[in-house]
Amino acid sequence: MALAAFAPASWGTTYVVTTTLLPADRPLLAATLRALPAGLVLLAAGRRLPRGDWWWKSIILGMLNFGAFFPLIFFAAYRLPGGVAATIGSVQPLVVALLSLGILRVAPARAVLYSALAGTGGVALLTLTADARLDPLGIAAMLTATSLMAVAIVLAKKWGRPESPLVMTGWQLTVGGLALLPLTLLTEGVPASVTGENVLGFAYLGIVGTAIAYALWFRGIDRLPPTSVSLLGLTNPMVATLAGLLILGQTLTFWQVVGFTIALGALIAGQSLSRRPAPPAADPSPADAAPPVPQPAGRA
Repeated sequence: MALAAFAPASWGTTYVVTTTLLPADRPLLAATLRALPAGLVLLAAGRRLPRGDWWWKSIILGMLNFGAFFPLIFFAAYRLPGGVAATIGSVQPLVVALLSLGILRVAPARAVLYSALAGTGGVALLTLTADARLDPLGIAAMLTATSLMAVAIVLAKKWGRPESPLVMTGWQLTVGGLALLPLTLLTEGVPASVTGENVLGFAYLGIVGTAIAYALWFRGIDRLPPTSVSLLGLTNPMVATLAGLLILGQTLTFWQVVGFTIALGALIAGQSLSRRPAPPAADPSPADAAPPVPQPAGRA
C-alpha cells in the first residue's frame, strides 16, 4: 500500500515541476516526453512483447492510462483552476466502486463509500477557492479523464497480469506515447531550444513520475482491492498542496487545514476498512447440521 501510494504522491509534484522547470504552453510535448521515452526504455529492459490477447488489452490499457488520459488532463488543466480539477479527480473512488459492482461483481463496504465521499469533501475544502471558475468543456474533460483511469483500474484488476509490473508498464507507456507523438508534432512541433532545467524536469517526470510511479501503481492494482487503490489518489492533491506550500511559498487558510485533515482521515480510514477481513460465517445450528453419512461395515 505504501509503495502504491508513492505513485499519486509523485503525481502531486507535477504541477510544481511543470511551472518551474518545463517550457511554457507545451502540454502535449510534456505528455509525449513523459510517456514515450520511459516506455521505450522499459520495453528494451524487459525484452518481452505482449502475446495473444494481451496485444489488444495492452492497447486498451495504454490508451486509457496514457494516450487519452494525458491530453485530457492537460486540456482540463488549461481550462480549470487546479482546485476544481482536483475536486473532480477525487470522485474516482466512487466511479471505481460503481464499475467494480458492474464488472467485477464486487460490492465495496458502505463505510468505504463514506470514506470516499468524505475524501472528496476534504479535497474540495483543501483546493477550491471562492473565485473558482467552472468551464463546461474543462469539467467534461476532467470527468472523462477520471472515468478513463477508473475503467483502467477495474479492467487491470479483472484481466490480471501476464508479466511483471515493469514489463506491462513499458507496453502501455509505449502505446500511449506512440499515439501522442503525431498529435504533438502536428499541433505543437519541436521547441527551438531546450534548457538544462527543461531536461531536468522532463527526466524527473519521465523516470520518477512515470516509469517508477506507474510500475508501483500497477503493482498496487494487482495486490490491493480496486477501491483501496483509487482512494490512494487522495494523496495527489495533498502532496500538491504541500509542494506549493514548501516550494512556491503558498499559504493555507483555516478551511484548507480542515480539508487536509478530513482528506487524510478519509484516506487512512478507507484503507483500514477496505482491507478488513470479512467476519467468519456463523456455525450451523444442530437442527440445520447435515446428518452423518453412514460408512460401510469394516471401513474406518
